[in-house]
Amino acid sequence: MTDLFWLDTGTGRPIVLLHGGFVDHGMWEDQIRTLSSRHRVIAPDARGHGRSPNATGPYRPADDVAALLGHLGTGPAVLVGVSMGASTAVDTALEHPGLVGAVVVSGAGTSEPYFTDPWTTRALTAWHAAMAAGDLEASIEEFMAFAAGPHRTLDDLDPEVDGRLRRMARATMSKHTADEANPVVPVRDTWERAAGIGVPVLAVNGALDSPDHIGMAERLTRVVADGRVASIEATAHYPNMERPEVFDEILEDFLRTV
Repeated sequence: MTDLFWLDTGTGRPIVLLHGGFVDHGMWEDQIRTLSSRHRVIAPDARGHGRSPNATGPYRPADDVAALLGHLGTGPAVLVGVSMGASTAVDTALEHPGLVGAVVVSGAGTSEPYFTDPWTTRALTAWHAAMAAGDLEASIEEFMAFAAGPHRTLDDLDPEVDGRLRRMARATMSKHTADEANPVVPVRDTWERAAGIGVPVLAVNGALDSPDHIGMAERLTRVVADGRVASIEATAHYPNMERPEVFDEILEDFLRTV
Protein backbone atom coordinates (compact mmCIF):
# COMPACT_ATOMS: atom_id res chain seq x y z
CA MET A 1 0.00 0.00 0.00
CA THR A 2 1.22 3.50 -0.77
CA ASP A 3 0.49 6.61 1.28
CA LEU A 4 0.67 8.96 -1.71
CA PHE A 5 -2.32 10.90 -2.94
CA TRP A 6 -3.32 10.13 -6.52
CA LEU A 7 -6.13 10.48 -9.04
CA ASP A 8 -7.13 7.42 -11.08
CA THR A 9 -9.72 8.02 -13.78
CA GLY A 10 -10.75 6.60 -17.14
CA THR A 11 -10.14 3.15 -18.62
CA GLY A 12 -7.69 1.76 -21.14
CA ARG A 13 -3.94 1.88 -21.37
CA PRO A 14 -2.46 3.31 -18.16
CA ILE A 15 -0.79 6.72 -18.44
CA VAL A 16 0.96 8.11 -15.36
CA LEU A 17 1.30 11.91 -15.23
CA LEU A 18 4.25 13.01 -13.08
CA HIS A 19 4.32 16.69 -12.09
CA GLY A 20 7.24 19.06 -11.70
CA GLY A 21 9.00 20.02 -8.48
CA PHE A 22 7.12 22.18 -5.96
CA VAL A 23 3.79 21.86 -7.79
CA ASP A 24 1.30 18.95 -7.81
CA HIS A 25 -1.00 16.85 -9.99
CA GLY A 26 -3.09 19.97 -10.65
CA MET A 27 -0.62 21.00 -13.34
CA TRP A 28 -2.15 18.19 -15.43
CA GLU A 29 -5.80 19.36 -15.19
CA ASP A 30 -6.17 19.74 -18.95
CA GLN A 31 -4.53 16.39 -19.73
CA ILE A 32 -6.56 14.52 -17.12
CA ARG A 33 -9.75 15.86 -18.69
CA THR A 34 -8.86 15.02 -22.30
CA LEU A 35 -6.84 11.80 -21.91
CA SER A 36 -9.24 10.06 -19.52
CA SER A 37 -11.83 9.68 -22.28
CA ARG A 38 -9.57 7.14 -23.99
CA HIS A 39 -7.03 6.03 -21.39
CA ARG A 40 -6.65 5.18 -17.73
CA VAL A 41 -5.00 8.30 -16.29
CA ILE A 42 -3.11 8.09 -12.99
CA ALA A 43 -1.85 11.37 -11.55
CA PRO A 44 -0.08 11.18 -8.17
CA ASP A 45 1.25 13.92 -5.94
CA ALA A 46 4.93 13.16 -5.33
CA ARG A 47 6.01 12.70 -1.72
CA GLY A 48 6.23 16.06 0.02
CA HIS A 49 4.12 17.73 -2.67
CA GLY A 50 0.45 18.69 -2.85
CA ARG A 51 -1.71 16.30 -0.86
CA SER A 52 0.95 13.62 -0.34
CA PRO A 53 2.69 13.48 3.05
CA ASN A 54 6.24 14.63 3.59
CA ALA A 55 8.91 11.96 3.72
CA THR A 56 9.63 10.43 7.12
CA GLY A 57 12.90 8.87 5.94
CA PRO A 58 15.06 8.31 2.87
CA TYR A 59 13.20 7.35 -0.31
CA ARG A 60 13.49 7.26 -4.09
CA PRO A 61 10.67 8.84 -6.13
CA ALA A 62 10.94 6.07 -8.75
CA ASP A 63 10.22 3.49 -6.06
CA ASP A 64 7.11 5.45 -5.07
CA VAL A 65 5.87 5.28 -8.67
CA ALA A 66 6.61 1.54 -8.80
CA ALA A 67 4.80 0.99 -5.49
CA LEU A 68 1.77 2.91 -6.75
CA LEU A 69 1.60 0.87 -9.97
CA GLY A 70 1.96 -2.30 -7.92
CA HIS A 71 -0.81 -1.18 -5.57
CA LEU A 72 -3.08 -0.44 -8.54
CA GLY A 73 -2.14 -3.71 -10.19
CA THR A 74 -1.28 -2.07 -13.49
CA GLY A 75 1.59 -1.70 -15.90
CA PRO A 76 3.47 -1.43 -18.07
CA ALA A 77 2.39 2.21 -18.14
CA VAL A 78 3.32 5.20 -20.25
CA LEU A 79 5.07 7.65 -17.93
CA VAL A 80 4.70 11.35 -18.82
CA GLY A 81 6.74 13.81 -16.78
CA VAL A 82 7.60 17.49 -16.72
CA SER A 83 10.84 18.66 -15.04
CA MET A 84 11.22 16.68 -11.78
CA GLY A 85 8.49 14.34 -13.00
CA ALA A 86 10.46 13.66 -16.18
CA SER A 87 13.50 12.73 -14.08
CA THR A 88 11.34 10.37 -12.03
CA ALA A 89 9.94 8.80 -15.20
CA VAL A 90 13.44 8.08 -16.50
CA ASP A 91 14.58 6.72 -13.13
CA THR A 92 11.54 4.43 -13.07
CA ALA A 93 12.41 3.12 -16.54
CA LEU A 94 15.96 2.43 -15.30
CA GLU A 95 15.06 0.86 -11.95
CA HIS A 96 11.71 -0.81 -12.75
CA PRO A 97 11.78 -1.42 -16.53
CA GLY A 98 9.02 -4.03 -16.45
CA LEU A 99 6.54 -1.37 -15.32
CA VAL A 100 7.26 1.11 -18.13
CA GLY A 101 5.99 0.87 -21.71
CA ALA A 102 7.13 4.30 -22.95
CA VAL A 103 8.43 7.59 -21.53
CA VAL A 104 7.60 11.21 -22.34
CA VAL A 105 9.84 13.91 -20.87
CA SER A 106 9.64 17.68 -20.89
CA GLY A 107 12.32 20.05 -19.63
CA ALA A 108 14.60 17.39 -18.13
CA GLY A 109 16.75 14.41 -19.00
CA THR A 110 17.63 12.18 -16.06
CA SER A 111 17.67 12.83 -12.31
CA GLU A 112 21.31 13.98 -12.60
CA PRO A 113 20.89 17.43 -14.14
CA TYR A 114 23.67 19.85 -15.00
CA PHE A 115 23.40 23.57 -15.65
CA THR A 116 25.81 25.74 -17.64
CA ASP A 117 23.57 28.36 -19.24
CA PRO A 118 24.07 31.77 -17.54
CA TRP A 119 20.34 32.60 -17.29
CA THR A 120 19.53 29.19 -15.80
CA THR A 121 22.34 29.24 -13.25
CA ARG A 122 21.39 32.78 -12.15
CA ALA A 123 17.72 31.84 -11.81
CA LEU A 124 18.53 28.67 -9.86
CA THR A 125 20.91 30.54 -7.55
CA ALA A 126 18.30 33.22 -6.77
CA TRP A 127 15.60 30.61 -6.14
CA HIS A 128 17.75 28.43 -3.88
CA ALA A 129 18.91 31.50 -1.95
CA ALA A 130 15.31 32.51 -1.27
CA MET A 131 14.45 28.98 -0.11
CA ALA A 132 17.54 28.81 2.09
CA ALA A 133 16.48 32.11 3.71
CA GLY A 134 13.02 30.67 4.42
CA ASP A 135 11.38 33.51 2.48
CA LEU A 136 8.20 31.96 1.07
CA GLU A 137 7.13 34.93 -1.07
CA ALA A 138 10.58 35.33 -2.62
CA SER A 139 10.83 31.57 -3.16
CA ILE A 140 7.57 31.57 -5.12
CA GLU A 141 8.61 34.60 -7.15
CA GLU A 142 12.02 33.17 -8.09
CA PHE A 143 10.47 29.77 -8.86
CA MET A 144 8.09 31.46 -11.29
CA ALA A 145 11.00 32.68 -13.42
CA PHE A 146 11.15 29.21 -14.99
CA ALA A 147 7.51 29.46 -16.07
CA ALA A 148 8.41 32.50 -18.16
CA GLY A 149 11.79 31.19 -19.27
CA PRO A 150 14.81 33.22 -20.37
CA HIS A 151 13.12 34.87 -23.35
CA ARG A 152 10.03 36.38 -21.68
CA THR A 153 8.82 38.07 -18.50
CA LEU A 154 5.99 36.86 -16.30
CA ASP A 155 3.81 39.54 -17.91
CA ASP A 156 3.92 37.36 -21.04
CA LEU A 157 2.52 34.34 -19.19
CA ASP A 158 -1.21 33.65 -19.30
CA PRO A 159 -2.60 34.98 -15.96
CA GLU A 160 -4.56 31.78 -15.37
CA VAL A 161 -1.44 29.62 -15.79
CA ASP A 162 0.50 32.03 -13.58
CA GLY A 163 -2.14 31.79 -10.85
CA ARG A 164 -2.36 28.01 -10.97
CA LEU A 165 1.41 27.62 -10.67
CA ARG A 166 1.60 30.08 -7.77
CA ARG A 167 -1.19 28.32 -5.85
CA MET A 168 0.47 24.93 -6.23
CA ALA A 169 3.92 26.26 -5.36
CA ARG A 170 2.61 28.02 -2.27
CA ALA A 171 0.82 24.90 -1.04
CA THR A 172 3.87 22.66 -1.45
CA MET A 173 6.51 25.14 -0.28
CA SER A 174 4.42 25.78 2.85
CA LYS A 175 4.84 22.10 3.78
CA HIS A 176 8.61 22.50 4.10
CA THR A 177 11.17 24.43 6.11
CA ALA A 178 14.50 25.87 5.05
CA ASP A 179 16.50 23.70 7.44
CA GLU A 180 15.03 20.27 6.63
CA ALA A 181 17.30 17.60 5.19
CA ASN A 182 16.82 16.34 1.65
CA PRO A 183 15.52 12.77 2.06
CA VAL A 184 15.72 11.82 -1.64
CA VAL A 185 18.14 8.96 -2.31
CA PRO A 186 19.74 9.51 -5.73
CA VAL A 187 19.70 6.99 -8.53
CA ARG A 188 23.27 6.71 -9.75
CA ASP A 189 24.92 6.64 -13.19
CA THR A 190 21.69 7.57 -14.93
CA TRP A 191 23.26 9.07 -18.03
CA GLU A 192 25.56 6.08 -18.48
CA ARG A 193 22.65 3.66 -18.02
CA ALA A 194 20.12 5.56 -20.14
CA ALA A 195 21.31 3.85 -23.32
CA GLY A 196 19.79 0.67 -21.91
CA ILE A 197 16.26 2.10 -21.88
CA GLY A 198 14.52 -0.13 -24.40
CA VAL A 199 11.17 1.65 -24.69
CA PRO A 200 10.32 4.65 -26.91
CA VAL A 201 11.21 8.03 -25.39
CA LEU A 202 9.67 11.30 -26.57
CA ALA A 203 10.90 14.74 -25.52
CA VAL A 204 8.25 17.48 -25.75
CA ASN A 205 9.92 20.76 -24.85
CA GLY A 206 8.70 24.31 -24.68
CA ALA A 207 10.61 26.22 -27.36
CA LEU A 208 11.13 29.11 -24.92
CA ASP A 209 12.48 26.94 -22.09
CA SER A 210 16.11 27.38 -21.02
CA PRO A 211 18.83 25.86 -23.23
CA ASP A 212 19.87 23.55 -20.38
CA HIS A 213 16.39 22.09 -19.89
CA ILE A 214 15.83 21.61 -23.63
CA GLY A 215 19.35 20.26 -24.07
CA MET A 216 19.08 17.58 -21.38
CA ALA A 217 15.76 16.28 -22.72
CA GLU A 218 17.09 16.17 -26.27
CA ARG A 219 20.31 14.50 -25.15
CA LEU A 220 18.23 11.73 -23.60
CA THR A 221 16.49 11.10 -26.93
CA ARG A 222 19.88 10.74 -28.64
CA VAL A 223 21.12 8.27 -26.03
CA VAL A 224 18.20 5.82 -26.08
CA ALA A 225 17.46 3.34 -28.88
CA ASP A 226 14.14 4.95 -29.88
CA GLY A 227 14.20 8.67 -29.13
CA ARG A 228 11.94 11.32 -30.63
CA VAL A 229 11.73 15.10 -30.25
CA ALA A 230 8.91 17.63 -30.46
CA SER A 231 8.82 21.32 -29.60
CA ILE A 232 5.90 23.60 -28.73
CA GLU A 233 6.25 27.21 -29.79
CA ALA A 234 5.45 30.10 -27.42
CA THR A 235 5.83 27.95 -24.27
CA ALA A 236 8.59 27.52 -21.70
CA HIS A 237 8.95 25.04 -18.81
CA TYR A 238 5.26 24.06 -18.64
CA PRO A 239 4.16 23.52 -22.25
CA ASN A 240 1.30 21.22 -21.17
CA MET A 241 -0.24 24.11 -19.21
CA GLU A 242 0.43 26.92 -21.68
CA ARG A 243 -0.75 25.15 -24.85
CA PRO A 244 -2.54 22.02 -23.64
CA GLU A 245 -4.27 21.30 -26.96
CA VAL A 246 -0.92 21.13 -28.78
CA PHE A 247 0.72 19.08 -26.03
CA ASP A 248 -2.21 16.63 -25.99
CA GLU A 249 -2.14 16.23 -29.78
CA ILE A 250 1.59 15.44 -29.74
CA LEU A 251 1.08 13.00 -26.89
CA GLU A 252 -1.83 11.23 -28.59
CA ASP A 253 0.16 10.92 -31.83
CA PHE A 254 3.00 9.32 -29.85
CA LEU A 255 0.66 6.97 -28.01
CA ARG A 256 -0.73 5.68 -31.30
CA THR A 257 2.78 4.56 -32.31
CA VAL A 258 3.88 2.77 -29.12
